[in-house]
Amino acid sequence: MTLRVLAAMSGGVDSAVAAARAAEAGHDVTGVHMALSSNPRSYRTGARGCCTLEDSRDARRAADAIGIPFYVWDLAERFHKDVVEDFVSEYAAGRTPNPCLRCNEKIKFAALLDRAMALGFDAVCTGHYARLEDGVLRRGVDPAKDQSYVLAVCTPEQLAHAMFPLGDTSKADIRREAERRGLQVADKPDSHDICFIADGDTRAFLAERLGTAKGPIVDTGGNRVGEHDGAYAYTIGQRKGLRIGTPAPDGRPRYVLDISPVTNTVTVGPREELDVHEITGERPVRLSDVPDGPFDCQVQLRAHGEVHDCTAELRGGELRISLAAPARGVAAGQAAVLYDGDRVLASATISVARLSSLGR
Repeated sequence: MTLRVLAAMSGGVDSAVAAARAAEAGHDVTGVHMALSSNPRSYRTGARGCCTLEDSRDARRAADAIGIPFYVWDLAERFHKDVVEDFVSEYAAGRTPNPCLRCNEKIKFAALLDRAMALGFDAVCTGHYARLEDGVLRRGVDPAKDQSYVLAVCTPEQLAHAMFPLGDTSKADIRREAERRGLQVADKPDSHDICFIADGDTRAFLAERLGTAKGPIVDTGGNRVGEHDGAYAYTIGQRKGLRIGTPAPDGRPRYVLDISPVTNTVTVGPREELDVHEITGERPVRLSDVPDGPFDCQVQLRAHGEVHDCTAELRGGELRISLAAPARGVAAGQAAVLYDGDRVLASATISVARLSSLGR
């Protein structure tokens, strides 16, 4: 069946090959590049992100090579509000957000998909490494590139209008295919870090927007061991750059265990105090049929992170997870994504991670 497909073209090799595959499959494909900044030069340059002038030009050249219509859609205002401002406010609240996950949720599969549906398109095609089989979201076959984690915030209704043509292919093969197709982006470097932080300095980016707010760094006994310029600059599990003036009595390294925006306090302690046994997630999204009561599965707690065996339950608008073995460095604001093998079951935003000593 021929579909009208809107191909989101970031300017990279993945989205270009995805669009080419959709067109080759016989679909009526239109390419669109999302302009995510009113001043693209203020975002990352040098082919490192998905918001730059270079990326827009690369996307247009790829669309011309494929032979499909191409447009640029201005989503800068929506991106700034739903992704950039959310990123800043989450850090201010002591949480650690994932902006790529939020971009998928709010931009690619909300703003972009809504506009596509309004214009009569049947589906949105992206270069994500994931698979859709009979409406079920599954991991991509290339474990190093799998992006099912950042797609798990999408609803089943949104995924019903999504296409991921690259999920059955490795990244190395995608680059070779791009070269065979004559796409100039075949050797373009992958984007890294956060696309809207031009120099990659997250601490400076946050300081510019949240200002300086000095506060204490304390150990688990409440003893002051240092001072910070803003609790927002720290993340759970962080070891380097703590600015601690007093060594630990046992001489061992210390890690960030807790961030309290209310008291502007950062708590540090030994690595084993990062052990998390229970997790609560808010705003759950159910992507597959799961039992009404507790069920055994696996959970991933960060992008490209380790997978943990667990028992989970969706109850009262929350996702509750009990880990078979403790995990370390689990941060509120990240996503907890449940899997059964390669099949995505559900996701939620981590709101509480219970640590061994702090009782959170």
